[in-house]
Amino acid sequence: MDETFIYSKYVTGKNFIGRHNEARALANLLAQGENATVYEPPKSGKMSLLRQAFFNMQSAGLNFRVCMVSLLDIRSLRDLVLRLGSEILRSFCSSPDQLAEAAGELLDGCAIGFSPERYATDGSILGADREIGEADIVRVLRLPYRAAARTGGRIFVAFTEFQNVMLTEDGDLFCKLLQEVFCNRSVDDRNLAAYIFSGSAVNAMHDIFGMRKLFFRQVERIQLGEIETREIIDHINRSLLTSGKVIDRDLLLGTCKLFRNNIWYINHFAAICDSLSKGYIMENTLTTALESLISVHEPRFIATMNDLTTFQVSMLKAILCGHTKFTSTEVIDEFTLSSSANVRRLKDALAKKEIVNFETGGAPEVMDPLFEYWVRTRYFGMKI
Repeated sequence: MDETFIYSKYVTGKNFIGRHNEARALANLLAQGENATVYEPPKSGKMSLLRQAFFNMQSAGLNFRVCMVSLLDIRSLRDLVLRLGSEILRSFCSSPDQLAEAAGELLDGCAIGFSPERYATDGSILGADREIGEADIVRVLRLPYRAAARTGGRIFVAFTEFQNVMLTEDGDLFCKLLQEVFCNRSVDDRNLAAYIFSGSAVNAMHDIFGMRKLFFRQVERIQLGEIETREIIDHINRSLLTSGKVIDRDLLLGTCKLFRNNIWYINHFAAICDSLSKGYIMENTLTTALESLISVHEPRFIATMNDLTTFQVSMLKAILCGHTKFTSTEVIDEFTLSSSANVRRLKDALAKKEIVNFETGGAPEVMDPLFEYWVRTRYFGMKI
């Protein structure tokens, strides 16, 4: 049975709402051999965008393979390099013999090679018989181009949670070597492979690609725009009508405003409303659904607030009160922020904890819309 409101997995095709321009832009970049980065808050649609871009390219007849490399649990450079090489080989090899042959050919003379023992034990493909050096890392970073030339078609390597590269012992070295690989690409290389860098820690990713410009002019950012309210309302109404249910447009407008058009939250919220109703959806149903949704996420929100110092909590409250001139005497005194130097430290702390984004070009923004609602109404007791 098809899900009416999908929020537990990425979506493509008819279930992909809005952002078709961004999907086309990403597909065009990759088709031209350009590297791309997409960094947005968790559950904002990054993976759906990637998959829709791949869907578009596949529909256009482009021959390619996708290699997904998760950095979610990566904490060492060795593990990162071995995983990258392993996933690239896995994208076009299906048996131990094929893996051994491809690794022997493409990584010949390298410290890294196919490991039958690891493969038999836990399914890992590559191992290293000595310390991995810079030349070995470069061999693996160039592996997509060589593998694509060997197999035909293209290879797109998509890193997820790429900001975790900086949790390794030398993330700067990895980025520096990858930058050199990009700078030394030939025209043929651009027709063979491209890298995509995805991350949900917005401020950490912005530090890599925006502030420090570690891949300057080698990686293009695709920024997700807000999905239009009209598209979201049409999507909800169309989906509810399949089960014979109706909701007032004003209630949907309020829902979009509350969740700042975050389609993941809205789909989850609408699914709860759908399960609680039989016909016309009333306001009390939305209130009950909101309570249910908050109950799911509240432990995470409480943990976030418990992780903040008293000064950081005060800074967050000042942000929610709409202040922007945090170093003014009035704001420092009202929220007991101590000093202008302390304000700078507090901004850095809230940014590093990925709670607030100060790089929006306007007022600072609390990234998670439901967390913002919860902290306003439940934690600080403010009125909306």
